[in-house]
Amino acid sequence: MTALPLSPAPRMCLILSENWTMTSGRDLPTLVRWAREAEDAGFDSVMISEHIVLGPSAGASGVMANPREYALPGNQDPGTPWPSSLVLLSAIAAVTSRIRLVAGAVIAPLRHPLLIARELGSLDLLSGGRLVVLPTVSWLEEEYRALGVPFGSRGDLLDEHLRAWATLWRDTPASHAGPRYPFSDVYFEPKAFRKSGPYLWLGGSGMHRRMTERIVRYGDGFNPLGVPTGEEMQQLRDAMSAAGRDFASLELVGGTRAEFPDDHSPADLGQALAGIPAQLEAGFTTFCIKPSQFTDDPDHVRGLCEDIIGRVARLSAH
Repeated sequence: MTALPLSPAPRMCLILSENWTMTSGRDLPTLVRWAREAEDAGFDSVMISEHIVLGPSAGASGVMANPREYALPGNQDPGTPWPSSLVLLSAIAAVTSRIRLVAGAVIAPLRHPLLIARELGSLDLLSGGRLVVLPTVSWLEEEYRALGVPFGSRGDLLDEHLRAWATLWRDTPASHAGPRYPFSDVYFEPKAFRKSGPYLWLGGSGMHRRMTERIVRYGDGFNPLGVPTGEEMQQLRDAMSAAGRDFASLELVGGTRAEFPDDHSPADLGQALAGIPAQLEAGFTTFCIKPSQFTDDPDHVRGLCEDIIGRVARLSAH
């Protein structure tokens, strides 16, 4: 009898953004400590997302009832702290050796691609190739207005960023003929750790045409917002196959969904992790989890991470 191939062990990603029920928005060293504790506990990665500024409409849909919930478009207090993800990940890189550094929701169109490619490539090189970037356009028009960037062009700007980054990390000298960010014969050194640049996860809400094209052309991973439908996953498989790419090479990033008993208390960890086996069956291998959804104690993060690793190992074994 031929043995069935073993599925890869689940990889856990600790979300370090939005944990302000556990620590002050000014206490950034605590986030760095949690990253080191997550590495020691066996986590694969940590994620930090970003906004540069928020505006009044950040909470236009109603602020989340339980502050431990995920920040989604329109549900957050405009005063929510969003420290620089790349500065924090640089500090984390300096005190860790193995854990991957996920720059989640990098709002690329808010900077020039030469600038952001320099910052991303330098962090990737500094960390020995541990950087993962999730570039996005985000959703807050006020943020674009404050920075003088046309909100309606954000999809086109992201596509041009992706083309320019690939050129900058590959070529010397590098030239790009895009309509918004043209440059010619620029020398861009040092480059990222690999010639292809940092690993890129792509994802968002819905498998629209441009999202599919970005994943197929640039994606090392797919991190959807919510649970994609079977039709959406088949659409992505078909597009990958048509482009000559192996769908199995794409890292599928899932998550956990907490159910809170009320507006004031953490959720039950077991309930949140119970959804992982079904995602494993669907091919997902990496799972994001936010510690403040399950504890209010900033000194319990290492124990929580160890508990998560043990529970997920047992769930995946069955």
